[in-house]
Amino acid sequence: MGDSLYLRPTGILWGDVALQARENGAALTLAGGKAGFLGFEVIEGEPGSARRSFRPARDLKVSDDAAIRDLVDRIEAPRPAIAGIAFDRTRLMGIVNVTPDSFSDGGDFLEADLAAAHAQRLVAEGAEIVDIGGESTRPGSLEVSLEEERERILPVLDRLEDLHAAVSVDTRKAAMMQEAVEVGADFVNDVSALTYDAASLSVVAALGCPVILMHSRGDPRTMQDAPFYDDVLLEVYDYLESRIAAAVAAGVKREAIVADPGIGFGKSLDHNLALLAGLSLFHGLGVPILLGASRKRIIGSITGKRDPKERMPGSIAVALAGAAQGVQILRIHDVEATRQALDVWRAATLGSGV
Repeated sequence: MGDSLYLRPTGILWGDVALQARENGAALTLAGGKAGFLGFEVIEGEPGSARRSFRPARDLKVSDDAAIRDLVDRIEAPRPAIAGIAFDRTRLMGIVNVTPDSFSDGGDFLEADLAAAHAQRLVAEGAEIVDIGGESTRPGSLEVSLEEERERILPVLDRLEDLHAAVSVDTRKAAMMQEAVEVGADFVNDVSALTYDAASLSVVAALGCPVILMHSRGDPRTMQDAPFYDDVLLEVYDYLESRIAAAVAAGVKREAIVADPGIGFGKSLDHNLALLAGLSLFHGLGVPILLGASRKRIIGSITGKRDPKERMPGSIAVALAGAAQGVQILRIHDVEATRQALDVWRAATLGSGV
């Protein structure tokens, strides 16, 4: 009694097999989508001393423990649409960095016309959300002033009035969040999970807009200096759960929240790999999951590719691994290639055309 409880869906199935397994009671539905799952890794205790066991999913569905049943229900529940985007399948978020120093495309789209044209191109390639950022938060980066961030982001948003996709603003600053949403942004995407700026919780609540809460540890300038966790998977889960609770307490609607485990933000290679292997745990948060690993150092560490722009094949592999665990949003640079790979993966997995 009193131990923390976590349930990680295992044995994830797709297509007709998933449907049949759900119909005969062998599998449960994953986040209201087309996938089913056969079991749970049951994790009890605190990070660093947790006990792990495996149980059939149907057994926990009818558990005598109300806390277990509630968590199972949260994992199974459909995720409501956000900004008009349904989560019946994995959606793509294209990245537009209006910065001189982002790790992969810094300087490529610094001019507003170029950035807006790139956003339009990403949508034509299949992105349903476009994420506009004016401050790099890569490892080692320094803070950008509000004035400079504003000068980078607002001219791009002004040029996206006819964009046939949702727009997200990637910022840690409450004032930037407010201005961006007031001129047309649909989402706020905060790598600090609304902790960097004390006003951001109340601002997002007042705006009534969807928000993406990401896990990070430490300041971007120093976050990769020997990060340590007793159990990275459980600690990231606990942090996101606490930030969701804080946002809801401030007045943000739970159905307008997305969670991002923050690959590469205050984490070693092994930490990142543990998160990728255990992504399905985050369905227990009861909100859509966003995975952002595109072109990141983890891919370079595995493949030996030092140039981020040479990491597209590895980025696609990570994206498909996330989709296989039911991730609802993939934040990516290479939209066309990822869209093609995802369409083929989905057709082959479901056994039908796209």
